[in-house]
Amino acid sequence: MLEIKTENVQTLSAGLLLIPVAEGEQGEQAAAIRELIAAACSYSEFKGRNADELMLYHPASVKAVRVLFLGLGKIAEITPETLRKAAGKAVKKAIQLEVSDIVISPPSVAGLSFDFAAAVEALFEGAYLGNHIFDHYKKKKKETPLKTIAILTDAHGAETCQKIPYRVETICKSTILAREWVSMPPNEKRPDRFARSITKAADKEDLAVTVLDEPELKKNKMGGILAVGAGSRSRARMVILDYHPKKSRKTYALVGKGVTFDSGGINIKSGSTLAEMKLDMAGAASVAATLIAAARLKPDYRVVGLIPVVENMPSGDAARPGDIIRTYTGKTVEIGNTDAEGRLILIDALAYAERRYKPEVMIDMATLTGACIMALGEKIAGVFANDPKLSEIMVSAGEMVHERCWPLPMPADYREHLKSDFADLRNIGNSRYGGAITAALFLSEFVEKARWAHIDIAGPAYAKKGNDYCGAGGTGFGVRLFIEALEQLAAGG
Repeated sequence: MLEIKTENVQTLSAGLLLIPVAEGEQGEQAAAIRELIAAACSYSEFKGRNADELMLYHPASVKAVRVLFLGLGKIAEITPETLRKAAGKAVKKAIQLEVSDIVISPPSVAGLSFDFAAAVEALFEGAYLGNHIFDHYKKKKKETPLKTIAILTDAHGAETCQKIPYRVETICKSTILAREWVSMPPNEKRPDRFARSITKAADKEDLAVTVLDEPELKKNKMGGILAVGAGSRSRARMVILDYHPKKSRKTYALVGKGVTFDSGGINIKSGSTLAEMKLDMAGAASVAATLIAAARLKPDYRVVGLIPVVENMPSGDAARPGDIIRTYTGKTVEIGNTDAEGRLILIDALAYAERRYKPEVMIDMATLTGACIMALGEKIAGVFANDPKLSEIMVSAGEMVHERCWPLPMPADYREHLKSDFADLRNIGNSRYGGAITAALFLSEFVEKARWAHIDIAGPAYAKKGNDYCGAGGTGFGVRLFIEALEQLAAGG
């Protein structure tokens, strides 16, 4: 689907040719491209400014049916994200026009803060992700995704970027898989079905798959997972995906919260928020999809994904406020609120991951707290870590792929809020403030020696309104972030 083309732009056949244009100097580009840009800029409404858009049909100098010009703004302000957005916007335009292919002519990198390979990668990412249409539950399919997305360059550029199409397609395909799992309705992904869906996808890859069912969870004394899942007819599971190359020297563990529907349990949520609670397994979706991407990319380090899967429902069997449960580590937890359930399933998975696989680094991802949304909004994830360098890597990785993260503190004195008169810990703080912090501190009580980071994606996991390269629904946030972070860690981070 993703291709590099080295044809002459004048003889190139394309349903749509995209030419992103920077405001001002165009740099070194093919003469035919410069002529087309000059023609576009001869119209008063197009000067390459941010959000400028112009379509020319059957221009005399090229064979392409349509040439779309999109303004990128001032050269100094252009980032890879600018190119992702432009490519995604162009693909959506092409879909509306019912064409089957798009060819993109990259802008000159002269004056940009990144190189040609980064520009090509960003264009491919935005185009591939923008080509996703989630219409599985619609009888009438109104739109058809493009069959081919190509980047136009010369022989040297093609050689430089020859590995990019496979890499981008692999990572973005997993991102879309995560999106679709999140957007899937809760009646079709109750714990047993979601576990089977993950297993089915993983069985096609070089991954060892283990599923711990309820008897095995009981055998391992995973009281947190069992308590949260107790109210549902679909019993709890924990899916473990293991990518383990023979000569691996490093092991990384990823843990994802998998609450397939969160009613709040006995502390039931208000009706206005319930419809979106299918998103509460976004961390699990990203971890599973990341393992699938890793198995295809074949790095030389081991990655283990641990995915506790439950449905948090009220019933006569459900856990109650005031219950005290015993977790995998032996620590006891008093349940102060059954709607603070994600942390209860994560602590068993984190402790099991550390003791069983002894990873150098553990990273958990979860739609954990509304407090994090209050602090950072709907587009930025919170990062909590017991190691400053790991926190820096997560923030850096987020900047690279535009899955933004912001470091938040874990002050020791806030641990006082988690004290219980009857158990080792309470699952919620005794203050209404700082909920994202106390949740992270609660998780940290179950991490012993590993470098660990907790990523709270309650905000960016789900979009009520689409953008240039992501429709409404699950965003797939975390897959590209994980892959970039793992590569930075493996390189010595």
